Amino acid sequence: MCRVCRRWRRLVKDQRLWRTVDLSTWKGVTTRILWVLLRQYLGHGLRSLRLRGLLLSARGGAFLSEPWLQALTSKCPRLSRLSLLHTDLRGLRSCSLMPPTLQVLELHGCELPPGFFTQSPSGASEPACHQATAANPKSAGNKQLTPSSPGIGIKTLILDNVPSFTNQHLQSLSSWGQLTRLELRDLIRVTAAGLRGCAPPGLRSLSHLKHLEMDTWSRQQMAALGLGEGWAGLEGLGLGGREVSPGMLCLSRLPDLRWLRLRGCRLTEMMVLRSCRSLKELRQLEFWQVEFETERGGELEGGAEEGQDGGEEREEGEREERSDNDPVPNLRRSLATLLPKCSVLFTQCTVTSNQD
Repeated sequence: MCRVCRRWRRLVKDQRLWRTVDLSTWKGVTTRILWVLLRQYLGHGLRSLRLRGLLLSARGGAFLSEPWLQALTSKCPRLSRLSLLHTDLRGLRSCSLMPPTLQVLELHGCELPPGFFTQSPSGASEPACHQATAANPKSAGNKQLTPSSPGIGIKTLILDNVPSFTNQHLQSLSSWGQLTRLELRDLIRVTAAGLRGCAPPGLRSLSHLKHLEMDTWSRQQMAALGLGEGWAGLEGLGLGGREVSPGMLCLSRLPDLRWLRLRGCRLTEMMVLRSCRSLKELRQLEFWQVEFETERGGELEGGAEEGQDGGEEREEGEREERSDNDPVPNLRRSLATLLPKCSVLFTQCTVTSNQD
């Protein structure tokens, strides 16, 4: 334990760590070490905390406990961001046991119990505040009787490679009145039907959600097809990997979209133009690590000699105009005409020529 304390004392010499503490690189952190760090080193100034659990450790065992979370709540009243890596949360009854000051919760490679995202620690699907409001409508304005009062005031939820996260977990987020941003990455049990069931309007809808990101790299889930019936109020959408193609088929049903990011996929100029032509409110379009495919002479008709010469000249001119910040100048010009109020950003994109 003295070795851990000496290591921690060296870290806290940097005063910035009082606000942001990252222990995700510590592979030997146990519950006992967590208690030592909390009692002796963490304090009121802590804003962000990142921890690595014991799921991949040979010793295993419990990591976070209810008493430790209660102590964290009282010792660090300004904690707004908590990031957990490889942590087994199946010993906790509910997410409402987390510090009520949290605004951002990140779960990477964690395991969850079935009712983790319910409002009540007892696992009840309906908080008691709904019964009190129904009995006394005049008390509806009391802040203590709102659905978010049990302590779940989280605005941003990031889920990355959480195998136990299911459609039921997704639907239980409908009671989170503060949730405006949701990022779903490599969730193998979330389906298009589950996402469709959360689209507003509906009893289990995520009506407050403004920003949604979906990335899938391991297998073909096509959960983004759940956006096919529209999502009222959705202003930001990020699609990555295998979710790009099915998600682009649904863009015409998202008229409120103002921000769109496409990442880690193959696209053609025609695919982008056809999918985005109805997004009149779009203000920013981002391409991250996208491979654009261009067809030689693809715009020609009948293979006419003059058309071929013109196509070759256009291709040569476009190749000279290309740069890292503007790899597909023709696409940028077409988007500027189609969506004049939208800015376009390319990051680490490449262009390949399809000779077929």
